[in-house]
This record gives sequence, C-alpha cells and structure tokens, in this order.
Amino acid sequence: MEIYEAKEIYEAIRRSQWTSLADDLVGAAVKYARMRTDWVLSSANERREMDEARSRAHTAFIDCCNILSRNMANSGEDNNWRTLLSDDRKRIGDFACQLHCLLGITAR
Repeated sequence: MEIYEAKEIYEAIRRSQWTSLADDLVGAAVKYARMRTDWVLSSANERREMDEARSRAHTAFIDCCNILSRNMANSGEDNNWRTLLSDDRKRIGDFACQLHCLLGITAR
C-alpha cells in the first residue's frame, strides 16, 4: 500500500459520524504499530515472548476496521475504504504502521 492510499483511507475514516469507533480504530492501529516496531528491535527470544500479544493486537485492529466499516454501511455512509484496505492481514498491518506514521508527521 502506498502512503497516499493510507492517507485516503484515514480521511474516509475521519469523515464518519462514528467518531468513537474511528478513535478506537486509530488507537488500535497505534498500539499494533508500536508492538510491531518493538518486535523488530527485539531479540529472537523476546520476539517469541511478544508474538501472541502482537498477533492479538493485530486481530483487534482488524476487528476495529470491520466494526467501523459495518456501522458506516448500516448508516448509509461510504465505506469503500474497507474494500480498498482488503482482507489481507499483512496489508492491514502495514496500514496500521502507515497510519501511525501519518499521525506522527501531522503532529510536527
């Protein structure tokens, strides 16, 4: 996924009336992205200890994406961002990291 796609998806998420669900999604993305970065910087033994929690955080982020998307669709909002994101776990995880990056750059 290109960063411009991540930005487009994030903007679509922020347009939703479901602000608390969008906030949950962003929070889950940041948590997962931090864990993914920590995992890369850890030793092999530390990685084994982190794997289960990292996988749970990834699944929680995907769940947040699905919950927001479903609520947007049910209320007639455009949720095409979810199709663009796809169901590929790696792509969704990459989006979490790109979102974390976008937020960091926005905060400068």
